[in-house]
Amino acid sequence: MRIVLQARPRGIALVIVMMVIVVLGVLAADFALSMKVETKLAKNVDSESDLEWLGRSGVEYARWILAQQLNCPNEPYDSLSQAWAGGPGGPCSTNGPLADVEREVHLGNGSFTWKIIDLERKVNINFANRQMIQQALDSMGVDRFDVDTVLDSIEDWRDPDSHPHVNGAESDYYLNLPRPYVAKDGPFDDLSELLLVRGITPEIFWGPGGANRSRPTGRSAAGIGAGSLDSTFAYGLADLFNTLGRLQININTASVGVLQLLPGIDRNLAEGIVKLRAGLDDVDGTDDDTPFHSPGELINVPGMIPTFVSQLSRYAAVRSFTFEVQVDVTKDQYQRRLVALLFRNGPRDVQVLNMHWE
Repeated sequence: MRIVLQARPRGIALVIVMMVIVVLGVLAADFALSMKVETKLAKNVDSESDLEWLGRSGVEYARWILAQQLNCPNEPYDSLSQAWAGGPGGPCSTNGPLADVEREVHLGNGSFTWKIIDLERKVNINFANRQMIQQALDSMGVDRFDVDTVLDSIEDWRDPDSHPHVNGAESDYYLNLPRPYVAKDGPFDDLSELLLVRGITPEIFWGPGGANRSRPTGRSAAGIGAGSLDSTFAYGLADLFNTLGRLQININTASVGVLQLLPGIDRNLAEGIVKLRAGLDDVDGTDDDTPFHSPGELINVPGMIPTFVSQLSRYAAVRSFTFEVQVDVTKDQYQRRLVALLFRNGPRDVQVLNMHWE
């Protein structure tokens, strides 16, 4: 008698084995990914601390540079040709401590670069009188009717009362907008507040094509020198004003557009000021610059009227006191920017007013 045994399917075991392998592979991949994320997070925490101290080191380096600049007896001014501004530097930069200033500083596994911008190259909007603001709007080519609206509205935004000027606006107007808000009735804390003021459009604030421009650096907007923007008046309020600094502007760093805001200074005189300080090459920030040592030297500008020079002493200066420092830090593949606001009282007193990361 012959017994016939029925063969069991051999493919089932193979399928089960493959499924187990796939499941284990997925679990292993998920575990590896989790470990990679955890490792990266731990590394980020370590790098964050390093980036923090690199940024603070850059701020301290900037404070030292600004302090050393005041110790130079042969340079009683601040100008775009000096080391703090990225220029070649004067006598103190070749025969003193500033001779060894580095634009890129390496510390351990990281590095930082720095940029210092004086805020007295622009007019503080909180100190600007009506005439200065009107001059700015006129030079930008703003329509006369819009100029009256902007002037009155800025006055209403800054003054403490709630009584609107003829063409201005107070909270009653702003509360009826699709997105209502109240008037500040106080000084501007950030220049971007101008965009909330009646009559000020992005084009007036930023200039032509301004809708595509980035916001000002810090609270001041890094200023332009005697650059191309001024050659065609293609600028906005952000290029002329800030919310920090003193009433006086630095005639060694201010742009043509800003210089025109001074009483009695038209475009020809403003261009003459920049040309005189820029030296033979007509370029600001080079080694042949001839900065003004005092506002009284404006008398040397062709066409300058002596009466104007005496009037300008209230609004013009050759020193800057408030500075913005941008420190770009790098460690491994990580990069960040620390922005600090400094106030320089003297060579032993350079204060850090605030700092923030961008």
